[in-house]
Amino acid sequence: MTTTKTKQINWNALASELTNIEIITEPNQVTKLSLDYYHFSPILQSQLKDKKANLIVRPTNEAEVLQIAKTCVKYQAPLTVRGAGTGNYGQCIPLEGGVVLDTTKMNNINWIKPGLSCVEPGVKLIALDKKTREIGWEIRMFPSTYRTATIGGFIGGGSSGIGSINYGGLRDRGNVSAVRVVTMEDEPRVIELRGDDVQKVNHAYGTNGIITQLEIPLAPTYPWAELIVTFDDFMTCAKFAQALGDSDGIVKKLITVFAWPIPSFFAGVKSSIPEGKHCAFLMVSEYSLASFQDLVKEFKGEICYKKTAQEASKGTPIYEFTWNHTTLHARSVDTNLTYLQSGFPSDRNLALVEKMYRHFGDEVIMHLEFMRMDGQTTPVGLQIVRYTSEERLNEIIEYHEKNGVNIFNPHTYILEDGGMKTTDFEQLEFKKKVDPYGLLNPGKMKAWLER
Repeated sequence: MTTTKTKQINWNALASELTNIEIITEPNQVTKLSLDYYHFSPILQSQLKDKKANLIVRPTNEAEVLQIAKTCVKYQAPLTVRGAGTGNYGQCIPLEGGVVLDTTKMNNINWIKPGLSCVEPGVKLIALDKKTREIGWEIRMFPSTYRTATIGGFIGGGSSGIGSINYGGLRDRGNVSAVRVVTMEDEPRVIELRGDDVQKVNHAYGTNGIITQLEIPLAPTYPWAELIVTFDDFMTCAKFAQALGDSDGIVKKLITVFAWPIPSFFAGVKSSIPEGKHCAFLMVSEYSLASFQDLVKEFKGEICYKKTAQEASKGTPIYEFTWNHTTLHARSVDTNLTYLQSGFPSDRNLALVEKMYRHFGDEVIMHLEFMRMDGQTTPVGLQIVRYTSEERLNEIIEYHEKNGVNIFNPHTYILEDGGMKTTDFEQLEFKKKVDPYGLLNPGKMKAWLER
């Protein structure tokens, strides 16, 4: 897409001021680097498929980011920041064309010490984890795209993931220690945000600052065993997962629950899972396995798959069947499948989970991820939906919301509509200061459009 405004920009002149920086204009590469996994949503497919940048830039350091920002402001060119493009809602897709700033060459790990790391935004999560593990620490949480995602993209467009059973979401206080951002003013500045101030740019889709450095807290590392436990009854499986989450003495990193037939979508492990069984996919410390096995017996589950930490270091890791990867596997089997993102209230009896499970049956197939919220083990849903029409999808969303389930809508690219559905005034005020022309990822922040 090229808007009337971007058509008026002299792109050759703009590029001539960035000759010391890698610029990509080859059409296929520009298209590839303008998109993410928006196609998970049949609604976004039609809205975003033709959106692309006019050119891609790949800076290698903060000084080059400042140069790019100044040039884009001079030409009034929209600028959208991109990590590895593993998001699912069009977070990094440029709605108005312009420049996409690819951060993947800003990949220095500046320093690591016990409990904390300082990195550039293009560092891959797996690369950071490899280095931190050398001194006995690891990333607190990561998305299922861990092997390809960047830390800047995760902070800018993500929310939670593997490890959230212990540490909650990225927006929880303390999960991001500090960030440096470049502004989009006539004379761009570098601003450092610490403590609660990081929320000004955390999960803001890059609409109000270009992240150039992050300080990310770490967690002690454990030898994580990977396990699949099966159950005849879905609600027994879900209540087992709740009990595991509530078992503070059992050290764990992942608690995922699937209703059948979701396990049948997983080519890599389905031969280990009996037909028709509901499953819990888990990462548990090897030091906690004796107590864990007692809990499995209490709920009459069966362990059908088990890998030691050493065995789990080879092959496909179990987390790549969980969180948003579940939808990827499901759609590889049937492209008519899509998904929801749901927040259930904390309730050890899981009454609302059961109500939704019984009501929708096989149309909305239960997939739960258990995480820490306000100190309690709480399920969030990434249910697989058998898509028939946009109207029916909206009916499903409305039924959930009327019954007290929050829907974090994955079928919109608008920041507020996909998240908490309220204006984040702190982020809006920060954008007014650092992006007065509204050039950063335009069209994504409703509060800016409606101000």
